[in-house]
Amino acid sequence: MSEGEVSEKVDRSHQLTGAKSDVGIAWIYASYNNTVIHITDLSGAETIAFVTGGMIAKADRDKPSPWAAMQAAMRAARIALDKGIRVVHVKVKAPGGAGPKTPGPGAGPAIRALVRAGLLVDRVEDVTPLPTDSIRKPGGRRGRRV
Repeated sequence: MSEGEVSEKVDRSHQLTGAKSDVGIAWIYASYNNTVIHITDLSGAETIAFVTGGMIAKADRDKPSPWAAMQAAMRAARIALDKGIRVVHVKVKAPGGAGPKTPGPGAGPAIRALVRAGLLVDRVEDVTPLPTDSIRKPGGRRGRRV
């Protein structure tokens, strides 16, 4: 630089976060044992926020509760908003396969908490893995012996 030039500071904080757009995917896995909220970019390759009900609740019986799901979704949304995500596509997943095909008790409250936190929900989609043919139940031929 020559003596007469003044260096300008350029704000590149939006490049440091890695968010190239303000749209992300909110994956909500809601089982009867826990609720997982995982916010990624549109490709699904880069994790932006990952919070579970077990990170919120200390007792095992509270992990799948609607309260823990709401708190986890609020925390994940706050992290995503700080990193530049404004709009999310929500994909809800239940255990599926040989397990239950309906999401657990934390799915609905988690979606409501994402909206309350300030994220715009573009679409809600169910991505539960459903078998096209029947799947063999775990436990073997003679069943689970208790």
